[in-house]
Amino acid sequence: MILFPNCKINLGLHILQKRADGFHDLETVFYPLLLQDALEIITAEENIFSSSGLDIPGDTEDNLCKKAWHLLKADFPQLPAIHMHLHKQIPIGAGLGGGSADGAFTLKLLNSKYNLDIPLEKLEAYAGILGSDCPFFIRNTACFASGRGELMEPLELDLSAYSFLLVHPGIHVNTGWAFGQIVPGRPAVPLKDIDWQDVSSWKHRLTNDFEAPVFAAYPAIGGIKEKMYKNGAIYAAMSGSGSAVIGIFPKNKLPETGWETGCRVFEMI
Repeated sequence: MILFPNCKINLGLHILQKRADGFHDLETVFYPLLLQDALEIITAEENIFSSSGLDIPGDTEDNLCKKAWHLLKADFPQLPAIHMHLHKQIPIGAGLGGGSADGAFTLKLLNSKYNLDIPLEKLEAYAGILGSDCPFFIRNTACFASGRGELMEPLELDLSAYSFLLVHPGIHVNTGWAFGQIVPGRPAVPLKDIDWQDVSSWKHRLTNDFEAPVFAAYPAIGGIKEKMYKNGAIYAAMSGSGSAVIGIFPKNKLPETGWETGCRVFEMI
């Protein structure tokens, strides 16, 4: 059985305060995009995890796909051993939530393949154990997120009338470092005051708190955003804590322009 975990982008991101548990309260809007990995699970005699595509750094045991299997196995001992293969295409360390998507889609795939009958709310709870961004990918629709990112409210937002350009500059922005650069506080324009149906208004009202410190440390990332606006973007911003930059353009009017060596460019028309 195969599923295709997709990425997300952040439309606005504000860090409101640091919490007693060491996390931060934030507000953001998550929006899914069809840049996808591929995840296949088959029943096996022993547990095997394999991967292809982009190299996945770190210890395999820390992979969220494997952690998702162990999480469900603890409550559903009937789960068999599996061979899980992940083909990785979503850039890593880019603010696109690819690892979170893979973990959440593992939960969904195991639930479906082995008829565990876990309701959506419970799947979201399991996903929240894996990571703050993971619950979003259970329902995988536009939402306003708060808390650590796990508290979600549906948002009526359909951007299918636009084309997207996503540029990853090949720079890995350390999330811990990025949070360390932020002074939490209330935004000038809270996200619930944004007119989500007027994309043209976002350029001057919709902000990401991580952009200032990340652009200062990595000017090439800020340069990508500027280049998108010069080439006709209606809205452009860094996603999450970086380093991918997303541009929203009129339908079928993506710019024909070159990007610096090392950039990976994805067009979603």
